[in-house]
Amino acid sequence: MEVLEVYKPFEIQEIELIDWKQRPVKNNFFELVLIKSGSGIQCINYNVLPYRDGSVFLLPPLKCHSFNIEKPTKFVFLKFTDSFFKGVNKMHIDRNEWFREASYILSNYNQLPGDIIKSETDRLNLRSLIEIILLETRNYGESSVNLVTSLMTGILEILIRNIKKSNYFDTDTYVSEERISKMLTYINENIDKTELLKIENLANVFMMSPTYVSEYFKKQVKMPLREYIIKAKLKLVEIRLLNSDFTLTQIADDLGFTDVSHLSKTFKRYVGISIKEFKNKGDYKILTRGACIN
Repeated sequence: MEVLEVYKPFEIQEIELIDWKQRPVKNNFFELVLIKSGSGIQCINYNVLPYRDGSVFLLPPLKCHSFNIEKPTKFVFLKFTDSFFKGVNKMHIDRNEWFREASYILSNYNQLPGDIIKSETDRLNLRSLIEIILLETRNYGESSVNLVTSLMTGILEILIRNIKKSNYFDTDTYVSEERISKMLTYINENIDKTELLKIENLANVFMMSPTYVSEYFKKQVKMPLREYIIKAKLKLVEIRLLNSDFTLTQIADDLGFTDVSHLSKTFKRYVGISIKEFKNKGDYKILTRGACIN
């Protein structure tokens, strides 16, 4: 086993296993997994699909994921750490932009089993980037952090591009119609822009009558439009509370809540506990609701 910490912005582990044992790792953010060799079955939320050489997965912030190894498997785990988003390292980057993109991945990843990469070109590029990161961290240590950060930016872009190609969203049903798929992507991309999420704007963008937008959305998604938007925002609230140093005022302003009181009341209503209780527990609620049920 080899664990390369990259001085805490990211942790990289390369390991070959013949059987899977639950790792004692608290994973509040997503973890990228590359299968370098081997085969078997991946399980997330009690759903299973086979894996093979070159498969790429995201492990969600849950404990109910595992790999049933059929052929000895070499894994590479690439994980974000809290320190990257809490500003304790000295890299000169736009940390807010990084956090926005990483949060997009975590909040829109549907936590279903299977390979997240839809394009073979993207698969090759992603594997190449990971190999370079491994070489950099082995050979150059702390001096590689800035380069690794740049490489990770490329990995984020590849992941976002492939998530957008998926027709699965955080709904109770598979989304097959192209228009609702585009609408969900548009909402998720602009979840912090309240004006763009108004019915009048959605009607204009998707060439529908304002009176039909809500009816159409509920019919397709099995959830009212307003509820979907609120829950999408609250997933980002949870991510900020557990993985960043954003203040409640900053979170409220960024995500279009009137003020901290409005944020707190909305959070308590939908999550079921106060923000203080949530931070003390340290586990996602909205983000993983409905997951990990036998």
